[in-house]
Amino acid sequence: MTSKRPTKAVIAAAGFGTRFLPQTKAMPKEMLPLVDKPVIQFIVEELVAAGIKDIIIVTGYSKRSIEDHFDTPNEDLLNNLRAGGPKKAHYIEEVEQISDLANFAYVRQKGPYGTATPLMNAAHLIGDEPFIYTYADDLMVATPNCFRQMIDLYEELGGGIFPCIKIYDDGEFDRYGILGGEQIRDDVLKMTGIKEKPGRVAAPSNFASVGGSLLTPDIFPYLEKGLANLKPGEEFHLTDCIIEPMLKDGKQFFGCEIKNNTRYDTGTTMEYLKTVVDFALKRRDIGDEFRAYLQKRLAK
Repeated sequence: MTSKRPTKAVIAAAGFGTRFLPQTKAMPKEMLPLVDKPVIQFIVEELVAAGIKDIIIVTGYSKRSIEDHFDTPNEDLLNNLRAGGPKKAHYIEEVEQISDLANFAYVRQKGPYGTATPLMNAAHLIGDEPFIYTYADDLMVATPNCFRQMIDLYEELGGGIFPCIKIYDDGEFDRYGILGGEQIRDDVLKMTGIKEKPGRVAAPSNFASVGGSLLTPDIFPYLEKGLANLKPGEEFHLTDCIIEPMLKDGKQFFGCEIKNNTRYDTGTTMEYLKTVVDFALKRRDIGDEFRAYLQKRLAK
C-alpha cells in the first residue's frame, strides 16, 4: 500500500532516571546493563534488525557515555584486549561492531517537558519519510521483532502505527494509554482517540499502547502548531498535543497487537530487576548456572 519503507528512527533518551539515583547521577539510565549489554543497545539492535539504517538519539545532561558507547573503541581499550591474548580476542570484534550497527546522530533535547519534544528536536534530520519513534527504556521482545511487525503493518495499512498489547486485568487499565476506535480485525484497531490511564470502566477498548510508534512525516506541521499553542507551564505530549488533533483532521492511525511478545519496562527498579533476571536466564553461557543459583537461594 505504501512505497517508502522506514529507514530512520528516533530514540528518546533525555530523562534523568531519578528512580535509579544515586546510580544515575552521572550514568544515563539507558546505559544500565542487562547482564553485560546496556539497555539502549538492545533497542538499537532491534531497530537495525528491522531495517533501520539511521538512528537519531535525543539526549540530555550527562548522556555523553551513550555517544561514547556507539563510537569506535579507543586504542587504549583495544591494546588492553590485544594484550589479553586469545581469551579476550572475541571482545575486539564485539566492541568494533557496535559503532557499525547504524549511522548515529545525536541531538541535545531542549524545549518543554513531554514526549513530543524529542520529535520536535529531531524533525530536521528526518525529512519526508516515515520513521520509528521509541523510548530507550521500553523493550518488546517479539517474533518477528516489534519494529519489524510495525513496519510490515505500516506497509499494509498505510497510516501511523501504535504497537499494542491486549490487557484484561482491571489494574492494567490504570497503567497504559488505551486506544479507542473501530476494531477492523482481531489484531487491528482503527484509532479515533487515546485515553491515558482511564481505568477499566472508562476504557474505550483493551488495546494498550506500548513501545513507541511508527509515524509519518505529516506529523511535523502538527508539532509546530502544537508547540505554538502550548500555554506557559503546560507539558508537550505526543498523544494529546499531536495525535488527537491529527485524528480530528482525518489522519489515519492504527493500534496493532504485537504478536508473540514479552514486554519489559526497565524504567523502574523492580521491572528492571525482573528484566535482568529474564535476560540472564535466557543466556546460553550462564543461564543454567544462574537458574541453579536462584533455585538454591529460594530453597533457603
